[in-house]
Amino acid sequence: MAQKDTTAAEVKKDILFRVSLCFILVVVICISILGRAFYIQQVEGKYWREMSKNLHQKVEEIEADRGTIYSEDGQMLSTSIPQYDIYIDFGADGLREKSGLRFRENIDSLSYCLANLFKDYTQGEYKRMLTAKYQEKDRYFLLQRKISFRKYEALKKFPLVRLGRNKSGFIADDKSIRLNPYQMLAYRTIGLDRENSQKVGLEQTYDTFLKGTTGKQLVRYIAGGVSVPVDDSYQIQPENGKDIITTLDIHIQEITENALMKVMVENEALHGCAIVMETNTGKIKALANLGRRKDGTYWEDMNYALMPTEPGSTFKAATMLAVLEDKKATNNTLVDLEGGRWNISGRTVFDSEQHGKHEVTVKRAFELSSNVGMAKLVYNNYMANPMGFINHLKKLGFIDRTGIDLVGEGTPLVYNPKSKYWSNTTLPWMAFGYNLTISPLRTAMLYNTIANNGTMLKPYLVNAIREENTIIKTFSPTIIKKNIYSKETISQLQAAMVGVCTEPGSTGYQLFKGAAYTVAGKTGTAQVANGNRGYIDHIYQSSFAGYFPAEKPAYTIVVVIKNKPMAAKYYGALVAGPVFKEVADRLYTMYVRQGLQQDSITKKDSSTFNHIGLFSDLNYLSKQLKITAKDNTSKRSEFAVLKTDSNAHTIINELLVSEVKMPQLVGLKLKDAIYACERNGLQVAVAGKGKVITQSIATGANIIKGQKVNITLQ
Repeated sequence: MAQKDTTAAEVKKDILFRVSLCFILVVVICISILGRAFYIQQVEGKYWREMSKNLHQKVEEIEADRGTIYSEDGQMLSTSIPQYDIYIDFGADGLREKSGLRFRENIDSLSYCLANLFKDYTQGEYKRMLTAKYQEKDRYFLLQRKISFRKYEALKKFPLVRLGRNKSGFIADDKSIRLNPYQMLAYRTIGLDRENSQKVGLEQTYDTFLKGTTGKQLVRYIAGGVSVPVDDSYQIQPENGKDIITTLDIHIQEITENALMKVMVENEALHGCAIVMETNTGKIKALANLGRRKDGTYWEDMNYALMPTEPGSTFKAATMLAVLEDKKATNNTLVDLEGGRWNISGRTVFDSEQHGKHEVTVKRAFELSSNVGMAKLVYNNYMANPMGFINHLKKLGFIDRTGIDLVGEGTPLVYNPKSKYWSNTTLPWMAFGYNLTISPLRTAMLYNTIANNGTMLKPYLVNAIREENTIIKTFSPTIIKKNIYSKETISQLQAAMVGVCTEPGSTGYQLFKGAAYTVAGKTGTAQVANGNRGYIDHIYQSSFAGYFPAEKPAYTIVVVIKNKPMAAKYYGALVAGPVFKEVADRLYTMYVRQGLQQDSITKKDSSTFNHIGLFSDLNYLSKQLKITAKDNTSKRSEFAVLKTDSNAHTIINELLVSEVKMPQLVGLKLKDAIYACERNGLQVAVAGKGKVITQSIATGANIIKGQKVNITLQ
């Protein structure tokens, strides 16, 4: 009995041991499984999740190259350039074969080249970093971000890299970025195309043409997020974007922006814009917009030319059109300015200057920019029928946008008698540019219409759309309305606008006194509200609008500048006027004067000529052509003029070139023009082919070494 109990106890003990052993074994296995699961999830999880996500095929879009925006003279204003992010797959088969022999053989020379190219780490630091990543078997190591095409081309020639992607593990992820080569120049007009930024300007308006059509390709993703094309037969090539050729002229834009910047900085103005329009076409040749930033610098931050504001006295041209067209008055009609103050409905109309004048002609009231004169003309003739005046504003398009090919143009505001904001003083205040808002571009359209004798043109910014050097669409001048007003009305207003700039005592007289050309224009000064603070900060908007030459208009220019509070100088003729004049002076020298001279030359016999060049070349030419020329030179100058005089005699005259004065370049061939400039230390920017027809620095102007001169050939 005792033996049976012992045997049973031993059996029980043996069974218990076996059960315990199995239990311990199961626990160990479970712990191992849990440990392995934890290791896979936490330590290797990123790798395996990446593998799970990427080891598959899918259709991927291929971005098209965005088109380029050009100026009218062929300069790139906005273009796309490639940038590259460089990765290394240290798990690439070709890099790890033969126990990494290829990597070890090239690591020293590769590190040396990378250090010289990127200059961010030493050769030793590159070697340690790349070796560590190789040992970690990093499948997608970021080496460099956003390198240029030039550096990428250099990188492809480096040891190891030049062996190709499979053997080196080097991967280039290329992306295009948008670049404005001229930076701030017309920046807001050209627009933006940036990642995570809303497009503006021409980039937005013509986005459907510029962006092209994306392609598609079937790719297989490998570990590390690297995509590999599966088969070319599963690929749809992208169609690159089309190019846009604008109406902008880089030289005119630069002149305009520099002139605006100079005055803005001098007066610490808040913001401003300047518009240059080709009178007979409506082409915008320059559109400058500058806003003051917190640090006191200026940038093209907003398109102020499209933002409606109270125009002030430049609006008086519209008032004159209404009064003259409806025969309410003529230029010679008398109006009482009441010394510059007029009380109406409990308010007072003030002239900016207390001139003390009373009975003057309507033309003189306009020349003096009298608010009283304009207000009385409109009040006395239209108060019984306000819509008679409002209909003129509608006729001139003041209730509509201009329709320019830029997104974001503001809507003008013109009240009518049915508006809840209409009062007894609304109409007379409208007469001198208050109680309504229009954009500076709309003002430019008004003055361009006057310059074109009553024909209104639509302003536009794009000449053509081009696809692979083939023009597929062109844009031409668009007439909105023709002969809006009678010739008599237009003629009277044109005479009054010329008087603003030529008659002593007029608001623009001192500005254009002694100018080589005649301007038809109008000054403007308007007090503007500062948000909820109203008018207590005395913020004034200065403007000048007009065209030149008055006899044969070539350009219409509008300048509008919002001054800082309590500015010491704020009259239109003192702030906006100098910008207008500087732009007009430069354009007259570069483009207009030569055209007028050409128009004044009558057709002559084909035997007459006028050639400018090196004396040695002209002397050789006359001998080869057997031309007997009288030599009037003193041999002191290298340059001369070979021409026929009024008596049809052939002569050679000396053309002196000073080292401190700008030489005459017009008429010279390119090589002679460059020689004449470089011998005086000038830098030359060239546009066109043929002979020089314009030069940005006037002949005889003082020059300094290193100064830049722009020349145009034709």
